[in-house]
Amino acid sequence: MRIRATVAAASCALALSALAVPAAQATDGGLHKTTAAERFGLSRSTMSAAADEEQPVVSNVKVNGGKSIVAGTTGRTTFIVSLTASHSAGIEDAYIDLWHGRDRAHIDGVFAPNEQSATCTAVNDTTSNCKLTITVDAGRELYMNTLAGTWHVTAAAIAADEAGSIYWNDTYGTHRLQRLSKLTANAAPEPVKKGKTITVTGKLTRANWETRAYAGYSTQPVKLQFRKKDSDTYTTVKTVKTNTKGDLKTTVTATVDGFFRWSFAGTSTTPAVNAAGDFIDVR
Repeated sequence: MRIRATVAAASCALALSALAVPAAQATDGGLHKTTAAERFGLSRSTMSAAADEEQPVVSNVKVNGGKSIVAGTTGRTTFIVSLTASHSAGIEDAYIDLWHGRDRAHIDGVFAPNEQSATCTAVNDTTSNCKLTITVDAGRELYMNTLAGTWHVTAAAIAADEAGSIYWNDTYGTHRLQRLSKLTANAAPEPVKKGKTITVTGKLTRANWETRAYAGYSTQPVKLQFRKKDSDTYTTVKTVKTNTKGDLKTTVTATVDGFFRWSFAGTSTTPAVNAAGDFIDVR
């Protein structure tokens, strides 16, 4: 489709150019002063004319089923983006991307869709549900840790009328990108006599996109939890903060056989994670 092909090409070029610029250069006045019209391949006069036409109505925009996008230091993550669009003439195509930056004049990251056109399934003569996929390549596209957090969501739709009426919104919504977290737990000594002291250690780390390694997440509250051997439910024993290296350490009294684990609730930039339970044999 003539307009959609232009949109895809412009958006992919934007994404690649964003990633080619070092973080230090992604500052005021230097990066992506691209308007919505330019990204859509339209002139300002065309956009003004289009504003006089009936525009598609867009709703129900979803990214990754509403769940945060979580990425490690390497690997590719693919997720679905979707929306519902309606127009009296029906819907021909749709578009969704994610971008990061203070505003459209200062963008330092873009995730564009994989497909040249959306897959749109008609609900009736005027309304369609459309979907695309986006793939995030952590090793190539995530080049600085400040990309973690809130991203903007662009939503667009094109009507099936002769004019190709357009809806485009670069700030339709927001979505969260997070650095993958890992958590370990170890309870010792084992076996242990009832009433004796157990030391429980662990480490909370998260992906560092600048070094391509996992680094300790410091000064974070983490819950120590316990479940009895014959139970499926963990209960919180106490809360401990990680040190500057992400390490955890505390002591408890041995009472019955069971499993100790650490549980981290997560932050805006880092997802929640539970360590695997470590069994203690109390004799």
